[in-house]
Amino acid sequence: MSADSIVADWRPSATLEVLAARARMLAQIRAFFLERQVMEVETPLLSRHGVTDPALESLRLERAGIGGARWLHTSPEFPMKRLLAAGSGPIFQICKVFRDDERGRRHHPEFTLLEWYRPGLAMHALMDEVAALVRCVLHRQDLAMQRIAYRDLFCSRLGLDPWSASPDARREAAIRRQVPGAAMLDLDADGWLDLLLSHCLEPGLGQDAMSFVYDYPPSQAALARIRDDARPVAERFELYINGMELANGFQELTDAAEQRRRFERDLDDRRGRSQAPVPMDEPFLSALAAGMPETTGVALGLDRLLMIAVGATQIDQVLAFPVERA
Repeated sequence: MSADSIVADWRPSATLEVLAARARMLAQIRAFFLERQVMEVETPLLSRHGVTDPALESLRLERAGIGGARWLHTSPEFPMKRLLAAGSGPIFQICKVFRDDERGRRHHPEFTLLEWYRPGLAMHALMDEVAALVRCVLHRQDLAMQRIAYRDLFCSRLGLDPWSASPDARREAAIRRQVPGAAMLDLDADGWLDLLLSHCLEPGLGQDAMSFVYDYPPSQAALARIRDDARPVAERFELYINGMELANGFQELTDAAEQRRRFERDLDDRRGRSQAPVPMDEPFLSALAAGMPETTGVALGLDRLLMIAVGATQIDQVLAFPVERA
């Protein structure tokens, strides 16, 4: 190994100016929630339970000294909801989270997440609060905010109704839009929607404004409540700026039996995809059964928010030591 490569390995990826900007951002966030009387909490990074969602892979640790397998959390969501059920009131947390098989220009297996919960606050009111926080961190009080329903986004920009279009129609839309490799792919209905969203729609979102996409298909509810309209929707939203997803929020599901059914479907899907099984989070399900208050919640990626604040084009530019230098 050359002397030059050794020097490159020990130095941080981010400049000291960017690291100072990160420190200021964290202070601003804490001041934002202190003013609103939202309590900061800490929950464990290690859990006896992994995330069941087939789209996510937890990092697993196994040592006899801690009594068997543990998973590094992909989000502090489940223990924070246990705190809500215990009567915590509004809470927030800034923490490191971990996701396997995630590495790229905007992805890193260890990243910083801000997650908060607002009992009694409706989904659109939470969007307003997310927008207020982003304006505060970016020092852009004039930054516009736009909302567009998921179905309207697909219908207006792709001429495709995501509720009624067949998988073949979704595939044909991807081919028409010249999505690379679309003709060779074999995806389920939601897989085609995700592909169309990421390749054809996301790049145009959040240009000179914050774009909130809301009311997702019920099949993409995750942990969100489903609103039983004439056309049922998952009460979920995502925030985009400069074509980059920053936040994912829910009107949270509080029905323990329905949540268990969703976990069981996830595990069936994982088996069908030959993914590693993970134990369901039974303490979380017990907290729901005991009575979690009606609440909204959102998770916001702070590394990506910092990228926007300092004009970075790659996530490594805002990290002290990315995984290759850790």
